[in-house]
Amino acid sequence: MPQYPNRQFLDFEQPIKELYEQIEQTKKLAEKNAKIDYNNTLLQLEQSIVDKRKEITQHLTPWQRVQLSRHPDRPYTLKYIEKMTANFLELHGDRNIKDDKAMVGGFAELDGETVMFIGQQKGTNTKTRQLRNFGMANPEGYRKALRLMRLAEKFNKPIVTLIDTPGAFPGLEAEERGQGEAIARNIYEMVRLKVPIICVIIGEGASGGALGIGVGDKMLMMENTWYTVISPESCSSILWRSWDKKEIAAEQLKLTATDMKGFGLVDEIVPEPDGGAHWDYNDAAQILKKHIINALNEFKDVEPQQRINNRIAKYEKMGFWNVASV
Repeated sequence: MPQYPNRQFLDFEQPIKELYEQIEQTKKLAEKNAKIDYNNTLLQLEQSIVDKRKEITQHLTPWQRVQLSRHPDRPYTLKYIEKMTANFLELHGDRNIKDDKAMVGGFAELDGETVMFIGQQKGTNTKTRQLRNFGMANPEGYRKALRLMRLAEKFNKPIVTLIDTPGAFPGLEAEERGQGEAIARNIYEMVRLKVPIICVIIGEGASGGALGIGVGDKMLMMENTWYTVISPESCSSILWRSWDKKEIAAEQLKLTATDMKGFGLVDEIVPEPDGGAHWDYNDAAQILKKHIINALNEFKDVEPQQRINNRIAKYEKMGFWNVASV
């Protein structure tokens, strides 16, 4: 994990930054005054950071959780795969157009079992963000994902999808190559796949970009993530013609993990380290790994046709509606 001063802090994380600055100042004093023992002071400051992280996490608004889901230091799909699995073999291309760098996937060994991992990948700096298209997949990305899912089904291997996207790429060329059809095809095919599918929202879960790899037997959602049809900024710009109301939009969209669990759209909330997953990659990955393994064990012995029937029934029950009498 990057250490201060390389770490980036959000506006509501400034009290933590100030504590880090006090630690740096104390260390400089210790270098100048070798006869004075500053160890107790440093230990107290480090404990204050832990306490402050916990305090901040307990009082987050929906908009602050959106900000945490986008934190530049937050782990992405490949980082989780690196920390959770062994022998990851990335597979490329949709066998039609090209290899979409925003969508990654391949076989990996999870707790001794071979699993197909698929997920959106964002970049960690300007160059890689451009390479990964900021995690926004084109049609060939969703077609690559479907190709890998079918490959997993062929070899009877379970599938884990890691969702982290601000949405499918909305460019003209994506629409020309069938963005809507590619996402719809994935939704249709994922319902009918015979192997277990576990979906996890690890960051942003926006619109059809998330749904394109978001249909499965169980949906997990990490604590500081969001899942909804539209981003708060876009919602604000549509309703109020400005991004200035994004905090209100985040509140009204009911996009947090707690909201989604209450609506029955996700099955389980995965806790994160105090302050968010960006504070401890290893801890975040191990917590998620435990939940994924438990979910896979829950579904691995179910008969394929029964698994498909249960999946269909699961999604048929979603939503709220009234039948109007004529």
